[in-house]
Amino acid sequence: MANKHVEVVAAVIVEEDMVFCFKKGESKYEYLANKFEFPGGKIEKNENKVDALKREILEELSIEIEIIKPLSESNFDYPDFSVTLSSFVCRALSSTFKLTEHVEVVKTPISKIEHLEWLPADIPSVIALKKLNDDRIL
Repeated sequence: MANKHVEVVAAVIVEEDMVFCFKKGESKYEYLANKFEFPGGKIEKNENKVDALKREILEELSIEIEIIKPLSESNFDYPDFSVTLSSFVCRALSSTFKLTEHVEVVKTPISKIEHLEWLPADIPSVIALKKLNDDRIL
């Protein structure tokens, strides 16, 4: 039987040359626990990526976001499922995050984000963000 495939969206929330990185807590899959990710989640049926992302961020962080531009799209196969992750550069319209899915949020210089332990599916977004920052496009 083929593993389940999910389409997910993620918000790369930036503030000048800093980015907000969110640490997961325990997970039903050990390999996802206690690693950093960009917040977001599954796209629901009849939902586009932008609407899904705004809904997920409101649910997970209790904030509204402004989506600036698409960042990256990548596929990753975990042992139990596969994902297609579409990430977007965003701005938070409030600076008060209420964490419901994460145990910690760290505001990190974009130039140093590779020092955090990221979920494998988020690494293409980390690389794309660093490139945008290095190219001074943000």
